[in-house]
Amino acid sequence: MQFSLTFRHMDATDALKNYTEERLQRITKYFPDPISCNVVLSASPLRHRVDVTLKLHNGFQVAGHETTENMYSSIDLVAAKIERQVRKYKDKLRHHKGRDSGRHPVTHSVVTEPQEEDAATPATALVKREQIHADPMTVSDAIMQINLLHKAFYVFLNDDNGQLSVIYRREGDEFGLIEAGVAKH
Repeated sequence: MQFSLTFRHMDATDALKNYTEERLQRITKYFPDPISCNVVLSASPLRHRVDVTLKLHNGFQVAGHETTENMYSSIDLVAAKIERQVRKYKDKLRHHKGRDSGRHPVTHSVVTEPQEEDAATPATALVKREQIHADPMTVSDAIMQINLLHKAFYVFLNDDNGQLSVIYRREGDEFGLIEAGVAKH
């Protein structure tokens, strides 16, 4: 895990650094490396605040913060909060991968565009073809999948209307949704 720790308005101690890193290291049992973790420890006379931003290998981010009267207590609470979020996210992913009722087979093909100098064969060339399955899920679950799997697009059966749909990344933090109009039986 890539771990960065920032101390604000307090002295940097190895004990706090080791304790924080040890507590947040537990997240690696849910997702493989590389995971980057940025932690900010800040103190004021009566408040000790811990801010954590965790970025998983697929780009998904989890964030949390806690404020208490004790720095170690703040670290424990924010670590538990982050672990709950990551576990919930992982369970949601596992739940959707395990479903096969209502799966719809879809063929995914990769083709090349014909070259201008290749006028004798104007047709596209098939590079690769694979069979994938569109699982039933909501649009928000499909967005979660595209983030978890770090894909450009994700094919699924829309639970809301039964249509074969494709969610894809647009520029920025937006997603596009294509609905094919094929209802499940």
